[in-house]
Amino acid sequence: MASLKQKYGPVLWLKLGTSSNIMVVQTAQAAAELFKNHDTSFANRAIGDANLPHNYPQGSPALAPYGPFWRFLRRICTVEMFVHKKITETVPVRRTCVDNMLKWIEKAANSAEKGGGIEVTRYVFLASFNMLGNLILSKDLADPESEEASEFFNAMKGIMEWSGIPNVSDIFPFLRKFDLQNLRKKMTRDMGKAMEIVSIFLKERKEERKKGEDKGKDFLDVLLEFEGNGKDEPDKLSEHQMKVFILEMFLAGSETTSSSVEWALTELLRHPEAMDKVKREISEVVGPNRKFEESDIDNLPYMQAVIKESLRLHPPLPFLIPRETVQDTKFMGYDIPKGTRVLVNTWAIGRDPECWEDPMSFKPERFLGSKLDVKGQHYELIPFGAGRRICVGLPLGHRMMHFALGSLLHEFEWELPDCVSPKSINMDESMGTTARKALSLKVIPKRA
Repeated sequence: MASLKQKYGPVLWLKLGTSSNIMVVQTAQAAAELFKNHDTSFANRAIGDANLPHNYPQGSPALAPYGPFWRFLRRICTVEMFVHKKITETVPVRRTCVDNMLKWIEKAANSAEKGGGIEVTRYVFLASFNMLGNLILSKDLADPESEEASEFFNAMKGIMEWSGIPNVSDIFPFLRKFDLQNLRKKMTRDMGKAMEIVSIFLKERKEERKKGEDKGKDFLDVLLEFEGNGKDEPDKLSEHQMKVFILEMFLAGSETTSSSVEWALTELLRHPEAMDKVKREISEVVGPNRKFEESDIDNLPYMQAVIKESLRLHPPLPFLIPRETVQDTKFMGYDIPKGTRVLVNTWAIGRDPECWEDPMSFKPERFLGSKLDVKGQHYELIPFGAGRRICVGLPLGHRMMHFALGSLLHEFEWELPDCVSPKSINMDESMGTTARKALSLKVIPKRA
């Protein structure tokens, strides 16, 4: 799709199926126009058929229709979970989860076949999942010893997989009743299982609160204690709304962090000079006698540049989450009807030669001394979106990405398996809602 920009310009209009109008934003200039001047007109969400089971969108901060209830959901996130004070207070939780990740990696490496390598992204995913489990529910939910935790983990993996597969029912709505790919059926099953387990967590917490047991306040307590203003907010959150809210935090947080760390490590292994440079920087700042800490991140400009450059080339959501026009709109001279699906091609924008010199090359140095960041103000680099519907968990996710990657680089030397060279690493992407590596990175960690 990125190649069509040369022929059709910065905005692409697609007509797919019988009723799907799709507008694709292909350049930073067009993205800036959308987010700066038309953000409200494009603020609704286009919801795929696979996301409809269990009335999920109605309680989802990411998918809820634009309006008072969505603003209320977002306010809970920004005030109670992703504000700087809360993130700082939960440093010990992330420290424990990353320590466990490093132990799991060392154990897996010790039991792996010689020269075979391990899938490191799996352990980053587990650490992210447990970090969210502790912040939200005060539980480790990727614990191999817990049957309940394993069931929840597997159900959530299923939800992520089914929501990321392109669905013919979204192109030809008249086929929805047939569910030809069984995606709605699979999503109904796995989402139902995940909600059933969250119901157990809710019941347990309510019983603990009745008994006066105090284990410290987590995000579930915030949801249970919420009292609305009686105007544009509900008096209390329903159990269904709380369950969807909790599921969303896991869905949004685990996948993007682990995928981004995997791509960054892959690019470093493909470019040994960059790997040497970032490890040297970490060694100088952290030293050999202590652990990598979150407080080190601000003193590591090259590592920050590595993350930015990796996100430029490999945004977690190559088209962001699709938007939809709230009303008939005129955009860059075009008449856009109400209900048009809008895709922002962040993958193409990050590789646009009009924005980036030598765009296909991995060059972290391009960010040194630059004020460009991923927080939605620089439209040539928007891997987490921009405007009103920018990723609400960006402050926490961004912190966890740097902490996980820095810890991996500080604690281990990384080698490729036998018969794999830097130039032969498979760089294919599995293009769906998310853009993971098609073949998971296998590496050999050795204690530094």
